[in-house]
Amino acid sequence: MNQEIRNLEPKALWNHFTDLNAVPRPSKKEEKVREFMKDFGQKLGLETLEDKIGNVIIKKPATQGMEDRKTLILQSHLDMVHQKNNDTNFDFATQGIEMEVVDGWVKAKGTTLGADNGIGVAAIMAILSSNEIEHPAIEALFTIDEETGMTGAKHLDGSLFKGKILLNLDTEEDNEIGIGCAGGVDVTAERTYELQHTQSEEMSLKITVKGLTGGHSGMEIHKGLGNANKILGELINSISDDYKINEVDGGGLRNAIPREAHAVLVLENVSTAEREVEDKAWEIKDKLKDTDPNLTVLIEASEEEPTNSISVEDSKAFTKMLIETHNGVFKMSPEIEGLVEASNNLARVILKDGKATIQCLTRSSVEESKEEVAQRLTETFENTGFTVMKEGDYPGWAPNRESEILAELKTLYKEMFKEEPHVAACHAGLECGIISEHIPGLDMVSFGPTILGAHSPDEKVNIESTQKFWKFLLSILKNTPKK
Repeated sequence: MNQEIRNLEPKALWNHFTDLNAVPRPSKKEEKVREFMKDFGQKLGLETLEDKIGNVIIKKPATQGMEDRKTLILQSHLDMVHQKNNDTNFDFATQGIEMEVVDGWVKAKGTTLGADNGIGVAAIMAILSSNEIEHPAIEALFTIDEETGMTGAKHLDGSLFKGKILLNLDTEEDNEIGIGCAGGVDVTAERTYELQHTQSEEMSLKITVKGLTGGHSGMEIHKGLGNANKILGELINSISDDYKINEVDGGGLRNAIPREAHAVLVLENVSTAEREVEDKAWEIKDKLKDTDPNLTVLIEASEEEPTNSISVEDSKAFTKMLIETHNGVFKMSPEIEGLVEASNNLARVILKDGKATIQCLTRSSVEESKEEVAQRLTETFENTGFTVMKEGDYPGWAPNRESEILAELKTLYKEMFKEEPHVAACHAGLECGIISEHIPGLDMVSFGPTILGAHSPDEKVNIESTQKFWKFLLSILKNTPKK
């Protein structure tokens, strides 16, 4: 199937994307892809560097006649979100992505595709390896760990760069030029519960939520998509009798809207609980029928009860906390129509053997509202006996509508596609604001092809849109401003 991808146009880009996707590259496990990129640059005879944190930099001189143009920094991140369907047998640490073409889109089989941000990486590779494309001097920056902490951008060695224009190739709508983004902070809550032994008259009830759409916890947080952890909380809360929680396991990565979750409960009147949960499940399915048509709730009773659980009181409080934890849009921007200012994703919920961990990703383009959301979460968790930590804080990217490179791109876009581009800030976390702290004075924009379902196994990139993106990128290179 991957051979089918190699035959797509532009072939250079798709061939590099296929080569890249053959290399395992989940976030925080980029050793193999870093070596792949260094080997790529060295084989081309180009200056290839790696800074102390692991970012790879490949430099290419200007083509003949382009020496008088400003140096461009072309930037994309090497890592990808590793999400798969439960019934997909796949190891992101050792396997390459299996791809296919479906109705004009490239997608993966049961896993994330890695078009975010592999298409950007592949485009830069195609430019670096070409002997025909006109371009100014290029400093290609391939950052690590963008998806789970922006570690590469945070620890970038800015002294390695001379360029003052940065093109970030990590936007997911082909008619959009990005000029700003949200910052974020990881909020984590932990506590330990005292366990109780199961009584002989008690049975177990397993509730499983699956089949949700999922997606990017920034770009798609405003769509009202179902969150498996929140739904699980609602289902458990529908039970009128006393219950004790043995186990909860829901969600995955902080930057992905949770698609699956399950809980194991211990209680006496299982049949009543089954009916109540089933009634609530139908209510939730009806509410989410447009956004999450494949939502499935499984309810399974068993006489083989777990050996222990947390108390009824603690179980009720834990469920109440899931209900009260803010998830989704917190505030819309009063300045930019349609832009989410602040949000939270209740990303991961684990309770096993009495040890509980809650993981959230809070985003905002305004520092004050980011802190407001984080503080509200802190109060919710601390009121339930949790200890709260805030880590991985990173700044947003403030829009500059007077940008010289923005003006150039707007003109080129209109000339090429006979329409105005959509100039916007986004609620995702791009690396631009962080990179600019290490390379002062950068003029920055972000753009890319149309990608849907990023951070979920439904991720796909549009083939025609990728061709449009490639054509636009080549035009930008050719028309880079003079020094």
